[in-house]
Amino acid sequence: MTAFALESFIAQAAARSCSHPDPADCVLALAPLMLDLIEHAGTFLEPQHYRSTSAGYTRNLIYQASDSSLSLYALVWLPGQWTPIHDHGSWGVVGVVEGVLEERSYVRLSPDRGSDGDIDLARGGIILLRQGAVTSFVPNPDHIHVTGVPAERPRAVSLHLYGRTMSDFNIYDVGARTRRRIEVAHNES
Repeated sequence: MTAFALESFIAQAAARSCSHPDPADCVLALAPLMLDLIEHAGTFLEPQHYRSTSAGYTRNLIYQASDSSLSLYALVWLPGQWTPIHDHGSWGVVGVVEGVLEERSYVRLSPDRGSDGDIDLARGGIILLRQGAVTSFVPNPDHIHVTGVPAERPRAVSLHLYGRTMSDFNIYDVGARTRRRIEVAHNES
């Protein structure tokens, strides 16, 4: 797979996401594409896609649709780096290029999904995603989770395809029982 094949992936992902408006059907159609993409990631990922910082996990933009309907990022996770507890408000497909990515899920017990307060979350299960693994999520119900790499594991690199430009998402404060929308930064290619 080359840079041309990355363009082919983007074209196929755009076509499949348009022809599958239901998020569950969409991720079902896109997961096999991601599996192929991560298998050949070394042929199209550039040094800038592996940028990282000790300040926190790094989001390196690979592609953003002009209409904001798709975005693809390479995320670099150094040992001990984690997201906050969050949801995306979108569907997504994730493939692991290097290392082991850990995802810890949460279940919203509060009945009012539209509320930003009085939110009760219960810890759910854990998923360990090795190199070559693909996972997906949909926004309804909210996919609330924390993702990262424990301090004792080496760096992980993952590709994240979203059904929108992922410039913001909801973060949750379990103790305060709240959620709020935050802007998230990324590095340009």
